[in-house]
Amino acid sequence: MNFAGDVVDRHPPSSLALLELGRDGSRREWSYGEVSERSSRLAGALAARGIGRGDVVMTLVGNRAEWVFAMLACFRVGAVVLPCNEQLRARDLRLRLDLARPSLIVADERDRSELERAGPGCPVVLIPDEALFAAEPAPIVELGAGDPCLITFTSGTAGEPKAVVHGQRYLAGQRLQARRWLGARAGELVWCTAASGWSKSARNVFIAPWLSGAAAMLHDARFDPAERLALIARERVSVLCMAPTEYRVIAKRATLRGSESLRTMVAAGEALNPEVLHTWREAMGLEIRDGYGQTETGQLTGAPAGERARPGSMGPALPGVELALERHELTVDPASVPTFFLGYLGEQVRREADGTWTIEDRQAGGRWRTGDLVREDEDGWLHFEGRNDDVIVSAGYRIGPFEVESALLSHPAVAEAAAVAAPDEERGAVVRAVVVLADGAGAAPGLVRELQDHVKRMTAPYKYPRIIDFADELPKTSSGKIKRAELRAHPPAPPRSPPRSAAGSR
Repeated sequence: MNFAGDVVDRHPPSSLALLELGRDGSRREWSYGEVSERSSRLAGALAARGIGRGDVVMTLVGNRAEWVFAMLACFRVGAVVLPCNEQLRARDLRLRLDLARPSLIVADERDRSELERAGPGCPVVLIPDEALFAAEPAPIVELGAGDPCLITFTSGTAGEPKAVVHGQRYLAGQRLQARRWLGARAGELVWCTAASGWSKSARNVFIAPWLSGAAAMLHDARFDPAERLALIARERVSVLCMAPTEYRVIAKRATLRGSESLRTMVAAGEALNPEVLHTWREAMGLEIRDGYGQTETGQLTGAPAGERARPGSMGPALPGVELALERHELTVDPASVPTFFLGYLGEQVRREADGTWTIEDRQAGGRWRTGDLVREDEDGWLHFEGRNDDVIVSAGYRIGPFEVESALLSHPAVAEAAAVAAPDEERGAVVRAVVVLADGAGAAPGLVRELQDHVKRMTAPYKYPRIIDFADELPKTSSGKIKRAELRAHPPAPPRSPPRSAAGSR
């Protein structure tokens, strides 16, 4: 099996595969034939540099066609691709470099300086570079369902993010959610707005649409509510996949109007509140169908087409997926999930010194515990109620407190820090940090902004604490662990001396 040959190369060559919208206002259409040729030639360029089956290739490219070509090129030669988001900072990239040990990096020229600060330690191919697409096409490598193909990273809850390794079956397995949740049809245009490098983008920006014979739209620009609506109308988007926060912000900041082309809308990543569902339903005459999945599992649930959306519900289990609640925690039978991961890199999955992969059998591991607390209604629809760990879900991003705290602790004014979620009307939640200042560190004016900017430099900017509180001490257990639940429920006692609790820029 090989996704490139089994799917991309079998579509009519003249049919539209990609619509690429650049941040400079450019517009480019790519047919399936052009995508096939470009990715084949890039695969040849990779092969000429020694890349082949089992080698890891990191990508650091935005939502542009070169990112898709690079992903496909890796699939063609059997390489394992590690897509990274452009918001990642040197420390984030260094973590991924150390764990995945890539043999090559494909990066955008605009991300070069941050990558260099990370110290890649392997060859780097920069794009745009037309010479890469002048190479002789590489032949497709036939692969097994359990051969590694993709590495994506978790948010990290109790520690650093983990590297999730997916097999070739993950790509073909997207057919289930493509048909039963995303719902694209051949010839339609699908716009999944997820940024490259995240789990959702790896499956829904182009893989799921192409499994249905649809075209995928790429928009390499910052989120703008009015522009988003204008592009949906101008390009006649049929299927829209956005984060709930994006639906919320558009409903609040832009004027919604009916769309002649839009046929269905889906969301995932967090719960949709009733007001947002109602606003879009009234304006568009359509339901926003929520769904649920994890980096490790892929899509598990989804509200079916043709049924009225239920506020706060992520729909029932997808057909064939066996879910159960154990003390309110959602669990799943891995054998019932066609997109279930092979394991964590460095744990169940190991890459040996000679480049070969060793993968433990996961079938005897029992049920997968998602860590999400869920309620099931009488019709089998699931309703998200919270996490049983400390992950922060903000605007669809899953943020582990450890990285935020580590970034804060690297500032000389900080002695201790804890990061928790704080409710937010637009984003669902934002990162709130509680900081104990180091001895002798004064609460100078502007310290909150200084700490926020410091976190943005140390890790991906979306993780920075939008609220910073100061305290004399953090609540802890007898063993010294921070009581984050207590911080979430109650603000800390104010320090005996200034500064005050402060909210930063929003």
